[in-house]
Amino acid sequence: MTTMTEAAALPLNRVLPGDCIEVMATLPEASVDLIFADPPYNLQLRGDLRRPDNSRVDGVDDAWDSFASFDAYDRFTRQWLSAARRLLKPDGAIWVIGSYHNIFRVGAALQDQGFWILNDVVWRKTNPMPNFRGKRLTNAHETMIWAGRDQAAKYTFNYDALKALNDGVQMRSDWTLPICTGHERLRDEDGDKAHPTQKPQSLLHRVLVGSTNPGDVVLDPFFGTGTTGAVAKMLGRDFIGIERDEGYRRAAEARLADVRRFDATALQVTTGKRAEPRVPFGQLVERGMLRPGETLTGPRGQTARIRADGTLVADRITGSIHQVGAALDGAPSCNGWTYWSFQREGQRVPIDILRQQIRAELA
Repeated sequence: MTTMTEAAALPLNRVLPGDCIEVMATLPEASVDLIFADPPYNLQLRGDLRRPDNSRVDGVDDAWDSFASFDAYDRFTRQWLSAARRLLKPDGAIWVIGSYHNIFRVGAALQDQGFWILNDVVWRKTNPMPNFRGKRLTNAHETMIWAGRDQAAKYTFNYDALKALNDGVQMRSDWTLPICTGHERLRDEDGDKAHPTQKPQSLLHRVLVGSTNPGDVVLDPFFGTGTTGAVAKMLGRDFIGIERDEGYRRAAEARLADVRRFDATALQVTTGKRAEPRVPFGQLVERGMLRPGETLTGPRGQTARIRADGTLVADRITGSIHQVGAALDGAPSCNGWTYWSFQREGQRVPIDILRQQIRAELA
């Protein structure tokens, strides 16, 4: 979550003109929660690409995608990744998307810079462009690399939200989504694509729901026509876009002006127990909710007494609520929170009730 001081220093919810490396150098260090980067692919195209009817394919042949050599592309990649890593908070993360032309070179550069790769995600396109020359397999996917700022980063991962988004099934690392077409595809005054590689909102929706929280700052150093910003705005995240092409900036700004943020209730997502605050059993003892010497009862009448340091003792067995429960059952492990109960007014009450009371206070 961005503090008020950080927010004052950051050009939030704006599209900044200029070269991404130069612009990133002007932003404050450790100020961004997530970076989504869609850098040039360096496609190395030679000549026009045409369909069987000889019509020209509207592919990527712009100057921004041209590099003199692999060495030149690698230098560019190292420079923008270094600038990006400086901007990430200690627990920040980055997503980079690319094709087979560049993603392997980017992946190596990420590791060389100190990023810690968490997943590579295959975006499988339901409607890919055909291979018109018929000399290779149809290129039907792109690869995204998700990486923490470093190995120790406590990055955001909304596991339960992505599971809910996937109809209750754990989200996998292969995502089947359509490319940007139809009403979502931005067009210029002549009816042509405003940007040759505009990403679909569905892709960014999944990325931002899964790896950011409302109020986070998302930086896109290759903003293009603004898909990252549009989705961030809808989902209650702040964004910073950097784009050197004036035409793309105009398209992005017009697009963003029409985007409305979802209401606060709609921005809430499913969370699981792993997202809840940790409450040690000893805290129940410290707060007088349970007292030293009080007896806890297991599911089959097993008993143990509470000690002043929050451990239990039963039949010469001492340890945590989990260790003692497991030892009494001869089991390899035990969830002590659901195993033990205490007596109140003649009723057995699970100790987990007290933990939930403390969590409600913390929330």
